[in-house]
Amino acid sequence: MSPDPEIPAAHASAGRRFAIRIGLFYGTTLGLAGAYLPFFPVWLKAIGIDSSWIGLITAVPSLTRFTVLPVVTRLAERMNALRGVMIVASCLTLLGFMMMEPLRHPLALFIVFALTASVWTPLGPLTDGYALKGCARYGLNYGPLRLWGSVAFVVGTLACGLLLDVISGRNVILVLIALAALNVLVSFWLRPLDQEAAGASPVAASPALLRNPVFIAVIAASGLIQGSHAAYYTFASIVWRDAGLGGFTIAGLWSLGVLAEIVVFAISPRFTISPAMQMLIGAAAAVIRWIITAQEPPLAVLAAVQLMHGLTFGIVHLGAVGMLVRLAPGHVIATAQGYLVASNGALTAASMILSGALYGSLGQGVYYVMAVQALAGAAIIALLLSRLNRSGPAHA
Repeated sequence: MSPDPEIPAAHASAGRRFAIRIGLFYGTTLGLAGAYLPFFPVWLKAIGIDSSWIGLITAVPSLTRFTVLPVVTRLAERMNALRGVMIVASCLTLLGFMMMEPLRHPLALFIVFALTASVWTPLGPLTDGYALKGCARYGLNYGPLRLWGSVAFVVGTLACGLLLDVISGRNVILVLIALAALNVLVSFWLRPLDQEAAGASPVAASPALLRNPVFIAVIAASGLIQGSHAAYYTFASIVWRDAGLGGFTIAGLWSLGVLAEIVVFAISPRFTISPAMQMLIGAAAAVIRWIITAQEPPLAVLAAVQLMHGLTFGIVHLGAVGMLVRLAPGHVIATAQGYLVASNGALTAASMILSGALYGSLGQGVYYVMAVQALAGAAIIALLLSRLNRSGPAHA
């Protein structure tokens, strides 16, 4: 019997539909992050929260990444219900931001934001796990799908920056609520993957992941490198605004970094260097970036330095995900991604709290601490590079 020529065409069409839907979901998810990350601290300051509390509150999402998040990703994968959990998480995230809008007491904000972050932060690894499963199913490349999230991050940052020039900082939370609502709408357009729709039997997360020293090295190094962005995420917008920069200029500086990230994701299918080497390059770039940032460079130099974000975040993220694909069986890829994000969250949370404590005395000098942290991540990858390059796919 000759093969049906319509089957490959139908498969390709299904792949295109999947790519559009997950691209839009990445877009709305990271569009919200694009408005949140630079300007949520500005909102906190505008409503009268002091710098120590800002450091603690902005560290909350990172704290949930290594506490609640791994539980959520493992549960979703055991239930073969990534899409359903993503929809519920989107809805609860919107509810959480709406509940925060009238709050002004720092402890109340901390508590409500902790609950919100507990459902919001799992969206990242859940979406990555869903996307990676779809990539394997339809023969797609991860980087070009993920770049739409980065594009939306830029749009969200620029839009919020423009609005900040005409609205009070106290109204930033309304922008976040609107973007969270858009994310909810798009979440309902996602479709179950074939294995979910077929009612595949639940699978347990492989405990071998946490017994694999190479896997531990990868998530630890990623956590150190990504966590070195903590001072930037927490205080960059505040410093730039205090220096007299307008909202659109601040948004532009953030966007330059993400534009570089987009380029990295777009050309990632052409990369020939190993994922481990990608992580090492990104770590070295982070050391250089934070040392330069600590010098309080002029705007022109700062703009050039921001372009290094494509390496310090983008290529490190791609390298870490590439290593996970090698090390984790396909049926636990979302769980492995959850462990990666948990490591990133633990070290970012610690770094944010440390940055909040040190910023008052060190000012921009806190970036030297971030440089040392990135150097530690580089050292782990450099010491284990030969072993990482020899590592093949893990077996359940």
